[in-house]
Amino acid sequence: MRLSPADFLRMVAGLASGTALEAPALVDVIETARADEGLRDALCQTASDLRDRLYGRRVFFRGLIEFSNYCANDCYYCGIRAGNCTVNRYRLSQEEILQSCQTGYELGYRTFVLQSGEDPYFTDDLMVDIIREVHSRFPDCAITLSLGEKDRASYQRFFDAGANRYLLRHESATPEHYAMLHPAELDLLNRKRCLYDLKEIGFQTGAGFMVGPPGQTAVHLANDLVFLRDLQPHMVGIGPFIPASNTPFAHEPAGTVEDTLVMVALTRLTLPTALIPATTALGSLDHKGREKGLKAGANVVMPNLTPTVNRKDYSLYDGKICTGDEAAECRVCIEGRIRSVGFDIDLSRGDHLTYNP
Repeated sequence: MRLSPADFLRMVAGLASGTALEAPALVDVIETARADEGLRDALCQTASDLRDRLYGRRVFFRGLIEFSNYCANDCYYCGIRAGNCTVNRYRLSQEEILQSCQTGYELGYRTFVLQSGEDPYFTDDLMVDIIREVHSRFPDCAITLSLGEKDRASYQRFFDAGANRYLLRHESATPEHYAMLHPAELDLLNRKRCLYDLKEIGFQTGAGFMVGPPGQTAVHLANDLVFLRDLQPHMVGIGPFIPASNTPFAHEPAGTVEDTLVMVALTRLTLPTALIPATTALGSLDHKGREKGLKAGANVVMPNLTPTVNRKDYSLYDGKICTGDEAAECRVCIEGRIRSVGFDIDLSRGDHLTYNP
């Protein structure tokens, strides 16, 4: 149901002051913001103001290292899915990962994000060795992992070795919609179990979802917000769906920047202290997309430290930007963009406000 402007602004103000809306009311807010540019702008401004009150105008940098594009899974939307035989597969060695960290450290980054497909080559033992070595060489840095679904014992080992954060997007909190996006062997209940395990172990935990994949409705997006409110993650990654070649969704339409901004803003209002990236996917759809994400309440960017010879092969979707930039060029470019829209650079670890080491 479309809301009147007065009702919409009243509900948005309530969210900003801590009122919890249930899914039907959130659906109304989502549909109204999608349909009215002026109200959408008001929503984004409210979210940005709330972020400013808690974090100021700081934008936190994370150095991203995509160390393997092998994946055992066959998610229908993903460009590095196991069934995509056109991908040029690669794995970084432990020394290459450490050298990428060194490059980032010299550029001032104090958080490294080690991300890969679900690659069985990187066993728990090998990952523990890598985490320990990164922690040993860069003890003042946070280590974020994004390795997919594991059992609780594996997550505990990674935490004990020195990892601090873990990113695992839930993708859809609605079981029927989750099943539309993933093969039968992947189960939403297990994905949620992983997220709750990570939180209980002590990781700063990140969830998240795409905006605009096939079959998604405003009801699904409202369910995502309700799930996030229940989970209370420290980080939330939100980006538009962008189709990838040689996948089942290759010819589906992309999500939109506008709808993604609505969900970034509503996530900020639902989880005021969350760390929310202005994603590369936003920048891939719109050359000002990351700046628009910051204006909607985001406060994190993730410059790429992956060696340029490999970067283009970590292609989760078509048209990904920044695949040819050297690490230093990437930082300079993003810094300039951030400052151009009135934000400040923060190269610290950028922990969640509730983090107590």
